[in-house]
Amino acid sequence: MEEYRLHRHFLCIDLKSFYASVECVLLGLDPFSTPLVVADVSRGSGSIVLAVSPYLKAKGMPGRCRIHELPSDLGIIFQKPRMRTYLEFATRVIGLYLRFVSEEDLHVYSIDEVFLDVTSYLHYYQMDAVGLAGVILQALREEIGLYATCGVGPNMLLAKLALDLESKQSPDFIARWDYADVPAKLWPVTPLSKMWGIGHQMERHLNGLGLSTIGDIAHYDLRVLKKRFGVMGEELYYHTHGIDMSLLQQKATFKPRGKSYGIGQTLFHDYHVPDIFQVMLEMTDDLAKRLRRSGKTARTIALGIGYSKAIGGGFGRQVSLDQGTCHASVIFQACLDLFRQHDDGSPIRRIHISVSQLVDKGAYQFSLFEDAAQLVREQRLYDTIDQIHDVYGNNSVTRASSELETSTIKARNRMIGGHHV
Repeated sequence: MEEYRLHRHFLCIDLKSFYASVECVLLGLDPFSTPLVVADVSRGSGSIVLAVSPYLKAKGMPGRCRIHELPSDLGIIFQKPRMRTYLEFATRVIGLYLRFVSEEDLHVYSIDEVFLDVTSYLHYYQMDAVGLAGVILQALREEIGLYATCGVGPNMLLAKLALDLESKQSPDFIARWDYADVPAKLWPVTPLSKMWGIGHQMERHLNGLGLSTIGDIAHYDLRVLKKRFGVMGEELYYHTHGIDMSLLQQKATFKPRGKSYGIGQTLFHDYHVPDIFQVMLEMTDDLAKRLRRSGKTARTIALGIGYSKAIGGGFGRQVSLDQGTCHASVIFQACLDLFRQHDDGSPIRRIHISVSQLVDKGAYQFSLFEDAAQLVREQRLYDTIDQIHDVYGNNSVTRASSELETSTIKARNRMIGGHHV
């Protein structure tokens, strides 16, 4: 294994309860003693909680739940999500990181989590990686008011595992893992989904092989894992030994070969036919616009429906077209056909639509069953609407049906990431 081991110095930094902590900063409150929740109570008790303060997390409150699942005896302070504000704070945080490392040595993993390769900076700062991590975390607290945890390791994987599995319990919120720590700290981990990179579905497959701890995977036959799961099985085997060859500088230039566009909504209340078709139409308009903007067409259309919590279940199906399209009407019709084939009439609370198998837009071959003139008119119409949206905003021109109570498009156009700005 030694030949596959990197010996660099990576930091993986995660802002603690980012959205809730930002709200505490703005209110002048201590996030470790304040029962604050970021959620839009105007949407009702079924609204999703976006974040809870570290104080509530310490009391066992999950970071993702519904408002009605929160206890009523803690004097909870509710703050409406403000995504633009959170993005502004995230920009300030990135600016702080860039005072310590150059842009090529920083990888933004999410709005509140980053990787830093500090290997080339330790001599300059005259300190080790743990010491530099402490300086950065102190700067975050003193200059921005945010607390963070940090994992330190010789590669990105071990830094991430140190962050997830140990740093949050460390007195200074910093944990360092090296290859020698893997048997004692990683191999006993169970359930398997506690390890970064193993989802619940993969966990079920691995449990089916009799594997219940990370150490079980590390000592399993690599050939069997590779045969069963392909390259993912091989990668998983090496990850359980702490092996990861990724470099930030390589990730900066990586371009994925496959791409898809998707959009999903958790609805404010249960929807039924035909009201759900209004939401579906607006979502296909959005996806078609993204395809036009990117100069792409899509061959595969996928529809996912989640039924009300009281019912449970749902379905996810997809269809492949004879040729790629960026026409909203074609995408909508494909979704409509999938819905009518698989829906059982239950009340709907979640909907997701995606398009994949994207290729550069080229000549379109009309079939004998298509109204070519209508599709050309549609293309010209949407090109004009796109230009108007660019100048006056997405709500400047909408379908007349957007005035219906069942419509969600105008509200979503005023949001970032599905939340109020």
